[in-house]
Amino acid sequence: MLHELRVENLLLIEQAELRLAPGLNVLTGETGAGKTVLAHALDLLLGGRARAGIVRPGASEAYVEGVFDLPEHLREQLGETACGDGEEIVLARRVGADGRTRAYVNGRSAAVGDLRDIGGALLAFYGQHEHRKLTLSGAQLQILDGLCGDAQAVRLRACAEAFAETRTLQARLKGLRELSSQREREIDLLEYELGEIASVSPDEREHEQLRNARERLRRLDALRSAAGAAAEALAPDTGGVGQGGQPGAAQLAAGACASLDALAGVDQALDALAERARALSIESEDLAADLRGYCEGAATPEMDGALGPLAGGEVSLDAIEERLAAIERLVRKHGGSIQSVIEHAVRARARHDELAGADVALAQTSEQLQDARAELEGHVLALRRERQAAASGFALAVGEQLATLAMSDATFEVALSEREAGAAGGDAVEFLIAPNPGVPAGPLREIASGGELSRVMLAIMSVANAAVTDATLVFDEVDAGIGGHTARAVGARLRALAGRRQVLCITHLAQIASLGARHFSIVKDTTADPTLATVVELGEGEVLSELVRMLGAEDDDTVARRHARDLRRAA
Repeated sequence: MLHELRVENLLLIEQAELRLAPGLNVLTGETGAGKTVLAHALDLLLGGRARAGIVRPGASEAYVEGVFDLPEHLREQLGETACGDGEEIVLARRVGADGRTRAYVNGRSAAVGDLRDIGGALLAFYGQHEHRKLTLSGAQLQILDGLCGDAQAVRLRACAEAFAETRTLQARLKGLRELSSQREREIDLLEYELGEIASVSPDEREHEQLRNARERLRRLDALRSAAGAAAEALAPDTGGVGQGGQPGAAQLAAGACASLDALAGVDQALDALAERARALSIESEDLAADLRGYCEGAATPEMDGALGPLAGGEVSLDAIEERLAAIERLVRKHGGSIQSVIEHAVRARARHDELAGADVALAQTSEQLQDARAELEGHVLALRRERQAAASGFALAVGEQLATLAMSDATFEVALSEREAGAAGGDAVEFLIAPNPGVPAGPLREIASGGELSRVMLAIMSVANAAVTDATLVFDEVDAGIGGHTARAVGARLRALAGRRQVLCITHLAQIASLGARHFSIVKDTTADPTLATVVELGEGEVLSELVRMLGAEDDDTVARRHARDLRRAA
């Protein structure tokens, strides 16, 4: 039950607070006064989309709040954290002038989806154009499934999951079949590329070593010349004297040692320097020998024994160039680096394995799809059985409701037909009606007039909500297109519904408004800037005046007032 509805700065309404009663609550007002503003406020509490421009001009935000009884089943679903210890639950929504919205449950921030889920369990809203939705097969199927109980919802989820699985397997099977038609050609290409990469086996360390060796061999003459000149400067081959008649560095160092040795043992400091001179002489001789050895071996560099097919021995410039050409050809072909070549080989090997196993995968997927289709068909049949079982009783109950709504001659049927299986099963539903005797039944969208659709909707919703007594039913101008005795019958039906649960009806008909247990009126003040609408609860005398207005008479019209009093008395 909805106890209180508060609205601030929503379109024409600056501030309004409705304290609702059990039973039938009615809301009336002149056309254009803003009755649908309250309907939109309730829609916001249900997580509906905020329309542009709904914030009252001059205000920074609009605010809607509803205080509801908290059903036990909802408390169990949400838990104590969300519900607290109270017997009520408060839903609220703020809408900024910039269009941004915020939702609240019991004062705590929540997602709009939370409002939609919770509000849907507390409030069932039927707008003034709701009857048009009944002409849609999908909406009719949802109504019929709702009558099948909670177990039907479980079946629907299972059917949707099975359908999704069949779609996935169908897509996979299609891909495997396309793969099979071109796989031989692709396998040949992949095997060629993998063989090419395997024959070269590129390695980043080897590549760097080969490039260094190539540079060394390309400058071999300069290297030999530099080493030879250095060796000659240290220790000439011609008896220690170079071509210019000058001794080498090693001979000079030896002479320095001889001079110092002549005074050995006299001064420790000089003895230390003499020791260094002897080391320099020896190092000069050794360095000269190593430089001559370098000259002899520079033409045959050795590769690291752990790397590449050229590793572990002496190699020539031609062999190095050939090896580098093979590596760099792969690099150019497969991404610009040795790492990209290696990664391409990994991908190619995985693709090769996939293609090689395509026949096995094709057979496995075909078998899986067959099983999934069988499972889907089982869910389709289970849903169909429940729908068929519910359809006849539903049609009979709606027919009984129509009789109370001045459509006693009308017949109502539920037609089920098979269609291709989908997420909701394999059934199409069509509500059929014959408003008059002797006329063949036809689809609602083709047969029923606007006024008849309104009554059919009320009859259907009365049956569909018969088992639900803790949700407030809101009807926004469900009386569109009717009048006279029919309006009175619709009002009686609404009051009967209100005998089991709370009903809020936005109406423009006096016959319906007269039946309300509590009556609210919305009045528009066009002298205010901007225009202002206020909502007030009417006392009995004010109710009579409002009914007189709704009958199209002046307030001092005694006949109309007597008619209004008769309507109230009859209620």
